[in-house]
Amino acid sequence: MVIAGCGFLGEAAAFLFSESGSRVLGLCATETTEARLKGKPFEVRAANITGSLAGIPQEWKQPDLLVHCASSGRGGADEYRAIYRDGLSNLLEFFTPRRVIFTSSTSVYAQESGEWVDERSPTEPARETGRILLEAEALALAAGGVVARLAGLYGPGRSLYLRKFLEGSAVLEEDGARWTNQIHRDDAARALISLAASAVPPDLFNVCDDSPATQRDLYGWIAGFLDRPLPPEGPRDPDRKRGWTSKRVSNAKMRSIGWSPRFASYADALPWLMEK
Repeated sequence: MVIAGCGFLGEAAAFLFSESGSRVLGLCATETTEARLKGKPFEVRAANITGSLAGIPQEWKQPDLLVHCASSGRGGADEYRAIYRDGLSNLLEFFTPRRVIFTSSTSVYAQESGEWVDERSPTEPARETGRILLEAEALALAAGGVVARLAGLYGPGRSLYLRKFLEGSAVLEEDGARWTNQIHRDDAARALISLAASAVPPDLFNVCDDSPATQRDLYGWIAGFLDRPLPPEGPRDPDRKRGWTSKRVSNAKMRSIGWSPRFASYADALPWLMEK
């Protein structure tokens, strides 16, 4: 199988697929990453998924599975268009996989009133980045693929909320009442394993933990764990890349195929996050 985007999530997924007995090729964006991953239990090759893939050996052109989990980093609409929509299109032109998984985002749900949403809920993102993700999702579904809509991804060495709290830049925006949704990287990687099963039909799946939390809840868990005060209150951040939303995302559909998160909430993962 081929994992396009052997980064924070892709590397973890590559390990899991390899441990399950699959032969894995991980595509990464830079030669630096390729060198770092040399010697891992999967093959790695630096490749620009938005450009020519002619350097990839022919033996990989018909994989059992193609996973697109490349990231645009901190990019805006142009980067989203290149990496997600055009990148997936380019991969589908080069490879002829039996199955495709595209990792999208729960940011495509633009609800703002704290309501519960599932895969049938309206997707009307206010930002162009969200609309580009929907275009990429349509490509994956048209190819008979599966779309994994990931909640906010965190894990070893990476947590936006913990980083902001520790560096002193955290703010409870508008009293901290906004609902957020999270998923630990390792639980997201395990979700990709579950979605790769042939019995799973082409469809949309939300990948999030069991416990949507308000911003105040999240910072409260961190403050309590560290025995520190809550961050100050402040105004809403108007420059949020994926727009301002407040919703609770259901993972019932993922649970229906046998997956469940090891970390049911962000609070459950805090002891492990603090060890890194």
